[in-house]
Amino acid sequence: MRRPLRLILIYGSARPGRLCDTVARWASDQVSAHGAFDLDTLDPLAADFPPNTAALGARIARADAIVVVTPEYNHSYPAPLKALIDSADREWSAKTVAFIAYGGVSGGLRAVEHLRNVFAELDAHTLRETVSFTHAWEQFGPDGDLRSSSRAPRAMNGLLDRLAWWSEALRTAREAEHAAERAA
Repeated sequence: MRRPLRLILIYGSARPGRLCDTVARWASDQVSAHGAFDLDTLDPLAADFPPNTAALGARIARADAIVVVTPEYNHSYPAPLKALIDSADREWSAKTVAFIAYGGVSGGLRAVEHLRNVFAELDAHTLRETVSFTHAWEQFGPDGDLRSSSRAPRAMNGLLDRLAWWSEALRTAREAEHAAERAA
C-alpha cells in the first residue's frame, strides 16, 4: 500500500485577530477526517514556522499536496502569503495546490484567481475545485464551528478527493522522473 500523501495547509494571513485561524482549523479537521493525507501546517505566526528559506523550502519539497487558506485583501491575497510563496522555487514544481478562500461578497475568489497565476509560474497544478466562504465572519460561530452543515463540507470532500487524485498522479510522475535521473 502506498504511503499517505503529505499535505501542507498554509495559513495565508498574518493579521492579528485573523479569521484565518478559524477557517484553517475547520479545513484541518476536514483533511484529517478525509483520511488520504498526513497533515502539516505552515502558519507564519506559529512558533514552529521555518526560521529561514532553506528550512521552509525543505518542508515544501517534502509535500505532495498544498492547501492554501487565504483571505481576500483589497481584491487580492495578503503580502505575507506572497512572501511565503516566493521563499521557495523549485520546491513547488509538480505539486497540486488547492484553495480555501474567504472574504466578503466575493468569498475570496479574487485572491484565488491571482494565486492561480503565481502557482502556474512555479509549475504547480492548481485545482479547479475551491471552497469559498462569502461573508465568512457570518459563516462561523463564536466557537469556530461552521454554522451551515452541508454545503461547505461536501465541497471540501470533493476538493480533497480531486486533490488526492492529482497529488498521487504527480507524486508518481515525480518519482519516475527522479528514478530516471538517478539511472542516467
